[in-house]
Amino acid sequence: MTAARPSSHPALRPALTAAGGLAAAGAAAGVWGAGIEPHLFTVRRFELPLLPAGHRDIRVLHVSDLHLAAWQRHKMAWVARLRRLEPDFIVNTGDNFGGQTLPQVLRTFDGLLDVPGAFVLGSNDYYGPRFKNPLRYLTKPSEGSSGHGRPNLPTAQLVAVFEDRGWARLDNRSARVSINGTRISLAGLGDAHIGLDRPGPAGPEFDPAAELRLGVTHAPYTRALDPLVDAGAQALFAGHTHGGQIRIPFWGAPVTNCDLPRDQARGLVDYRGVPLEISAGLGFSVFAPVRFASPPEVSLVTLTAP
Repeated sequence: MTAARPSSHPALRPALTAAGGLAAAGAAAGVWGAGIEPHLFTVRRFELPLLPAGHRDIRVLHVSDLHLAAWQRHKMAWVARLRRLEPDFIVNTGDNFGGQTLPQVLRTFDGLLDVPGAFVLGSNDYYGPRFKNPLRYLTKPSEGSSGHGRPNLPTAQLVAVFEDRGWARLDNRSARVSINGTRISLAGLGDAHIGLDRPGPAGPEFDPAAELRLGVTHAPYTRALDPLVDAGAQALFAGHTHGGQIRIPFWGAPVTNCDLPRDQARGLVDYRGVPLEISAGLGFSVFAPVRFASPPEVSLVTLTAP
């Protein structure tokens, strides 16, 4: 006699079907987040009416959080082609390195370095990537300066080339430029995520004769944004958040990796009455190589006259 084959109880079949569906959806999300979305580079466009009447538009290209690894040739090529956007000014808000990749970073930015610009550094311009428990990122900002040893990346060489090519460093510094006939005063603070925001006794300073005042920092902690606003910034630029990096569709970013609320993880937001443009950036740590519902981006911010 042939033994009867066991079969699932009818009451369990809906649960098994649902479990199978969830497993398939999770696998698809993993493939998308690790293998597809990190390569879907995009340009987000904003317009800010900040210039005096009659002044020509200024196209500001905001690049952040490149986190460039040596094998990311598609990313290198895409960034190198950004000159086609014809920016008038570049703002780079840091985290360029994804390891010991100075030649690749400089080659990637070579064409953009012909455009006037300014920059600040992020923690990943000083310290190489290291493994961190990704679940801790969901509960609080990742470790700051206490979690790092000695800087181990070619920071000085990166800064030297950027400055030699004409970009102004704004880590706890100020600078002045004239773009399309508009006198612009720039002030910045170092990376607050690792305690490098160290303004002088008077705080950030803008040129009172300038026609436009822009503040720049890597990590948009309130303690870095507030001094820039208090000093008179008319617009702010920052990166660091990766837009949350893994966003929940129809809900948003679970975290910002700083002390801003999660609905201010990316894009153009209002901070104390001042427009703050937070780039979700172009990359990720090599130890967390995934982006979901937060595609890599640069921002093109067109400053206009009202």
